[in-house]
Amino acid sequence: MSLSTHVLDTGAGRPAAGIAVRLEKIILGFDGQPRGWRLVAEAETDADGRIATLPADAPGRWRLIFDTAERSSFFPEVTITFNIDDPAAHHHVPLLLAPYGLSSYRGS
Repeated sequence: MSLSTHVLDTGAGRPAAGIAVRLEKIILGFDGQPRGWRLVAEAETDADGRIATLPADAPGRWRLIFDTAERSSFFPEVTITFNIDDPAAHHHVPLLLAPYGLSSYRGS
């Protein structure tokens, strides 16, 4: 189905607009071993800190890479790697970012 994300700047207490995000999928060789990552999509969070739809439409290992350098000098980039078992289901992967801490979870 699709993937969405939401970035909240918990240090500022508001959504993180303008965060560049890359979506990548792992490439497996014929032997099933990882061979690298393929860029699938690039987007930027809107005024509410959201990206409503990203094309994660196949099972496998995926990752979101957030360019957070303008929000946190300690975490200039955040990578969240996750598995999609059921590509028909919606997946929501939020990022809660503070100057010296971060958190994520599988949302709905």
